[in-house]
Amino acid sequence: MSFSVSRRAFVAGAAALPFVRLPGARAATPGVLTFGLSSFPPSIQPFANTGTAAATIKLMIYRGLLSYGKDGMLRGELAESWGSEGRNAWVFKLRDATFHNGEKVTSADVKWTIEQIVAEKSTAFFRKEMQAVAAIETPDDKTVRIVMQEPNVTIPRLMASYHLPIISRASQGDDLIGAGPFKIKETERGVSIELEAFDKFFKPGLPKLKGIKAVAYKDENLRVAALQAGDVDLIEYVPWQSMEAISNDAALTLDTTDGPFMYLVFNGSKKPFDDPRVRKAVAHAVKREDVVKAAFFGRGSSLEHLPIAAESEFFNPEFKNAWNYDPALSKKLLADAGLSGGFSCSLLSTAQYGMHKDTAEVVQQHLMAVGINAQLNLPDWATRVTLGTKGQYDIAVMGTAADSNDPDGLSNFIDGTLSASYVRSHGLEIPKLTELLQAGRTEFDEEKRKAIYKELEKVALEEVPIAGLSWRSQGYAMRKNVHGFKNLPGALTFYSGTTFEETSLG
Repeated sequence: MSFSVSRRAFVAGAAALPFVRLPGARAATPGVLTFGLSSFPPSIQPFANTGTAAATIKLMIYRGLLSYGKDGMLRGELAESWGSEGRNAWVFKLRDATFHNGEKVTSADVKWTIEQIVAEKSTAFFRKEMQAVAAIETPDDKTVRIVMQEPNVTIPRLMASYHLPIISRASQGDDLIGAGPFKIKETERGVSIELEAFDKFFKPGLPKLKGIKAVAYKDENLRVAALQAGDVDLIEYVPWQSMEAISNDAALTLDTTDGPFMYLVFNGSKKPFDDPRVRKAVAHAVKREDVVKAAFFGRGSSLEHLPIAAESEFFNPEFKNAWNYDPALSKKLLADAGLSGGFSCSLLSTAQYGMHKDTAEVVQQHLMAVGINAQLNLPDWATRVTLGTKGQYDIAVMGTAADSNDPDGLSNFIDGTLSASYVRSHGLEIPKLTELLQAGRTEFDEEKRKAIYKELEKVALEEVPIAGLSWRSQGYAMRKNVHGFKNLPGALTFYSGTTFEETSLG
């Protein structure tokens, strides 16, 4: 996506303006909502994963074949209906919709989009998954038939991801044309993104807003202060230490859900983290309760297993405390790996989000107690993403949510054969996990899927592709005059930007 960047000489000063306004100083534009972002998106390329702030902007300007409703259930977007055909094919019927360039959305655009994702030089987040497509058939402008090389029960959830929007085939270069409810009007890099309503959006009467101004507040306390002062209407990533005060403020509404989680990833391409015993030693070295207290003010719970929620039908209670706090076991595992004297390594996180920094500091303290001297590296978020994707770390703190509440969403975090990403361990391929993930997504029988994922958990708890730390409560906060915005449930919280189409002020 091309940005229209302001060339004003005082950009640095402008970046600070939202932070110093007095209450009521903002000249509100009727029908335009001001949204406090937690960071300025490193990129809003539609197929890339560059964090949740970027995802929220993508959900304003793009739409995929499917998405999720406020109840967390799959719903049609550019596709008005969908269904499996045999075991290998999925058929999507498109509705009447228009891209931002005024051209109609057709099956040819869907085909073109998937071709871009799987292209030889593509760095798309879902490139490997979409390489499993055997053929894309377009019998008419409104019908797309996606034929997979093998059965795949997860295709509808894949098509609902904000990493897989449909883009116009008329797009050129980085100017990628979407069909979402808003269009980018102006961007001041590092500061703000202004969006205006798309008057040909395919849902009658939507969007309700005339526009959105997304302003980046890297400092989480200033983001809250801006909301309290009335300089912004809605903020993401409510700091956990501020949740109680916001809940008690009659002028504000707090909307939280549990589902995101914190975890550790490893650089498995070099010693010592190529050894599962060392990764397991780290998993048993950390007292999760301390992470919940320090980073989330008690608004969360320990995660001592793979991030499958207790509410999920795939949850196995016997694994609940598999990576329990056991420093003695941690030291024994290190000794078994020939590291009884301990070692030094780097621990990557970011100072931009307090939860990441606080989590890293707790992890650092507990690792030191078992002989692992972890040196913190706390760059800004954009640098954190780049270093993570390039594998320039030993251990890294990560926090996110799965793409859906289905266990196949674990693929993004534990399948080392996928293209490099900061959300999963670097250079760490565990063939048995990849095999079981593949078996799970090709099995339509739910009981058989449960058995597959149980076996997957057993392997993962020994191989430690990631180390779970904690579940966390994730919050949005808004002024009382904001209506229609909804924090989606559980793992879908980062899809909440979809509801901007229904949001209004008044």
